[in-house]
Order: sequence, then C-alpha cells, then structure tokens
Amino acid sequence: MSSSATPSRPSVNALAAPLVEALAADAARLRLAVTRAPDGARLIDAGAGARGSIEAGRRIAEICLGGLGTVTLSPAGPLEAWPFTLTVHSTDPVLACLGSQYAGWNLADEEGDSGFFALGSGPGRAAAAVESLFEELAYRDEASRIALVLESGSPPPASVTAKVAAAAGIRPADVTFVYAPTQSLAGATQVVARVLEVALHKAHSVGFDLDAIVDGIGAAPVSPPHPDFIQAMGRTNDAIIYGGRVQLFVEADDADAKGLAEALPSTTSRDHGAPFAEIFSRFNGDFYAIDKHLFSPAEVVVTSLRSGHSHRAGRLVPELVARSFA
Repeated sequence: MSSSATPSRPSVNALAAPLVEALAADAARLRLAVTRAPDGARLIDAGAGARGSIEAGRRIAEICLGGLGTVTLSPAGPLEAWPFTLTVHSTDPVLACLGSQYAGWNLADEEGDSGFFALGSGPGRAAAAVESLFEELAYRDEASRIALVLESGSPPPASVTAKVAAAAGIRPADVTFVYAPTQSLAGATQVVARVLEVALHKAHSVGFDLDAIVDGIGAAPVSPPHPDFIQAMGRTNDAIIYGGRVQLFVEADDADAKGLAEALPSTTSRDHGAPFAEIFSRFNGDFYAIDKHLFSPAEVVVTSLRSGHSHRAGRLVPELVARSFA
C-alpha cells in the first residue's frame, strides 16, 4: 500500500496494514468472520455473529495503536482474585493513543433508518482527520488503504462505509472495518487495552504539553465479558478506573510531572467510588452526565526524565473490581 504521513512522523496505516492482513488471514483460528459489503468494504466480525477470542482482541488493540504499540497478556497482576493482566506499551504514546487508538470519530447512519451508531477508532481516523484533535497533533496520514475498529454488534451500513471512504479519499473497497460488541471476548479485551489511551486523553484535557510525553506503559486486568451491554461496559470501565495502572515518562521538571500525576487518576473524579454500571444507572443512562474525570486509570506514576524522580497518585480499588467482575 502507498501512504505518506506528516513529514518525520510514521504512517499509522502503513504500520497497521500487516497486522490487519494477519488478522484476516488467521480468521478461522481466531474465530472471526471475514466478508465484503456490497460496496466492497471488508468487514471483520470479531464478536457479533462470530465467537471471536481474547487473542483477537489483543491483536485488534495493536491495530488500534496503529502499529506503534504492543499489547501483551501476562499471568500476574496486583489483583489477587483477577491476576491476568493486559499490558500496553508504546514508545510514541501520543500518536499511538490519540492519533490512532482513541475512539473519537462519530459514525452514525445519517442517511438511512438503521439507527447504527459507533465511535470509530484505529489508524483510519488519521487518514480522514475530521476531528479537531488532528490539528493539535499536526498530523495526517495519507493512505491508500485504511482500517477502523468499531465497538459494535453489527457491521456499518453503506452510508457509513461511504462516509469513511470519502473522508479518507479512497474507495470503500480499500477500507477494512473490524467490529465487536463490548459483550464479546474480543470487544472486552480491546476496550481494556485502552488503559494507556485514557491517561493520554486526560493529560490532553488537563492541558499538559503532549510533546513532553516520551514513553508510556499501562496495565489493567482482563475483564470477563457479560451478555448484558451495561454490565459488560461497566466491567471494562471498572478494569481501568479501579484496576488500571499507568506510568508515563516525561521530558519535564518535577513540578510539572508531579502536577500531571496528581491530575490523572480516577480518584480525582466526584463520581469515583462505585462500579461503573451503578454510576451509569444513577445518571439514568446518560453517559455524558458522568464526570469526565472518572475515565482514567486508578493509579498513575509520572517519571521526570530531567530529574529521575517519579511521582505517584491514585490507588487501586480491588474490592470494586471484584464487585464488578463477580
């Protein structure tokens, strides 16, 4: 595939392309279904009609990171009852998480009556660059083929595939959509793998200099899927809000590193202290009424590369993870 990113920046679509092709090639082993929409767009079902798998979710998360990060599964973690942990690492966390993984593209069926709605994440966002965030990142990825990941129980309708292709300036046949609902093994896994991304998003929202963030690692427990959407969504959020840990390495002095550490954890939120499904119910299902500061890791360490000192804030809440996962 041909691609050209902003000079001196890597192409997230070019880096992710071999990961997407490998996912499709291993569809049978990963329990995925690969089809083509009438307009030619490639559809990879990773948990809607197809069973999917944790391994598929892990690999989808690496696609979301635009090939700029790794996601690993390990049998060790701080939560005794839930020891299996997803660890995310990127040497370019700003571009990987905000320029690719962040679910920031509103994709609704605005022409039909399907009621389809999903937030698009993954490297295809950078090719379209319709979000104002890309102006702040000063990044756009010109690519001849792209991939988007949708947290959805159904494939996108023709109006959405056409919208995505037009925004990226390519044919629908050159777009791959990977979709899985939160209730599935792959869907739950790829959502929990956003533990580093939510920290980067909050760092951006509190006004920290993104250019100063050099490296990042995040970890959170594997969330058991639940057939009910609200419970499934609650578990994936709780894995991060009460069980997630992130360490950022910043080119900043101690005062700024300490300030970032204190601003990032979920403990800064007024809504901290209950399983997410209960909070969601408290606000009558209005996602946007929930304090945005809740969407962040439980515990954060920020290391100043100038002083070598690390600054820690927040805390894990194992009992709330256990209450959510039970």
